[in-house]
Amino acid sequence: MNFTIVHEQEDDGRWLAEVPELPGVLAYGANAQEAMSRAEALALRVIAERLEHGESRVIAINISIPVAA
Repeated sequence: MNFTIVHEQEDDGRWLAEVPELPGVLAYGANAQEAMSRAEALALRVIAERLEHGESRVIAINISIPVAA
C-alpha cells in the first residue's frame, strides 16, 4: 500500500503534515521537514498498532515524501 505525506504552512507559520490514507494521522512542526518526519513516525505507529491488534493484515508499504521545490 502506498501512503503519501502532504504538507502545508498554516497562517500562524507552523507546518502541518498529514497522511490522507490514514485518517487522523497529522502532525505539526516548526518547518516542513519536521512536520513530515513527525507524520511519518505517527503513520508507522498507527500501522504497527493495527497489526498488533489484528486490525490489518501484513502488507508491503511505501511512504512518499514530496521533494521540496
